[in-house]
Amino acid sequence: MIALLLLPLVLPFALRPMARRALQRLTPVTALWLLTGSAVIAAGCTLAALGAFVLTGLLRLPLFASLGELIHPLRTSYGGLVPPAAVLSAGALTVCARTLTRWALNQSRAFRAARTQAGRGPVAGDLCVLDSPHPDAYALPGRPHRIVVTTGMLRSLDAAEREALFAHERAHNAGGHHYFLVAAELAARCHPALGPVRDAIRLAAERAADEAAATVVGDRRLIARAIARAALAGQSARSRRPDFVPGATTGPVPQRVKALLATPRVTHRTAACGLAALLIACAALSFAASATSMIDVHHRVEVAQGEAAR
Repeated sequence: MIALLLLPLVLPFALRPMARRALQRLTPVTALWLLTGSAVIAAGCTLAALGAFVLTGLLRLPLFASLGELIHPLRTSYGGLVPPAAVLSAGALTVCARTLTRWALNQSRAFRAARTQAGRGPVAGDLCVLDSPHPDAYALPGRPHRIVVTTGMLRSLDAAEREALFAHERAHNAGGHHYFLVAAELAARCHPALGPVRDAIRLAAERAADEAAATVVGDRRLIARAIARAALAGQSARSRRPDFVPGATTGPVPQRVKALLATPRVTHRTAACGLAALLIACAALSFAASATSMIDVHHRVEVAQGEAAR
C-alpha cells in the first residue's frame, strides 16, 4: 500500500521533461489539452494519496478507531512508516489548502476589479478601451467576454497590428483558455513539480491563440510583429489582471515570435503519438495507483470494522 500511495507523489516529476517537449512535438491545442488533463489528474491523485496517508495514520490511533466504529485500530503493512508519513501528509495538505484558499480569494478580488474596470470604459462590441497610458491588452472572461485594451497600447500599434492583437485576444476567449489556466494554477499549488507544467500550459495557450489569430488574419508575420511590439511597449507596465486572464504579451514572447516566423514544421506522427501516449500513461498510472490504494484502505477499514474477511 505504501508504494502505491507514493507513486502519485513521484509521477508528477516525470511530467516536467515531457511538458518541455510537448510544444515541440504536438500542436499547441493538443499540447494544451494533454498537459492540462495530465496536470489536473496528477494534482487530484496527489491530494488523494496525502489524504489516504492521513486517514490511515488517524485510524491507527484508538481514539479515531473508535470514532470510526472500528473493532480494533487499523492494521497496515510497514506500520512504522505510516505515522511519520501521516504527519508529513497532514502538513502538506494544510499548506496546500492555505495556498489554494489564498490564491482563490486574491484572484476572485482581482477578477471582480477587472470586470468593474472594464464596465466603466467605452465598449464597441466585445472591445473595451480603458483610458490608461500603460500599454496593456488581455482577454477578460465572463458574461459577456471582453477584449480589454488600454489607450496606451492602441497608440503603440498601427491599425493592422491592432487588428492582429484583437484577433489573438478573441482566440483566447473563443478557446476558453481561462479554464485551462485556472486548472493549471490550481494544479501547480497541489504539487511543486507541477509548476513547470503550469508554465508550459500557459505557453501552449498563447501559442494556440497565436496560431488561431494567424489563421484568421492570414499573415503570420503580422501576428508576430504585433505581439513583439505589444510586448515591447508593455514591458515596463505592471498589469493587475488575474493570473488566469491571458494576454498577448504573456509568456516567453521571443519563443512565440520565433515559432510564428519559422516555416511550419511537419509533425512526425510517430514522435507526437509517442509523447501523447507517455502523457496519457503517466496520468493513467497515477490514477490507477491512487484508486487501488484507496480501495485497499477501504477494504482494511471494513476488516477492522468486522464487516469483511481478510
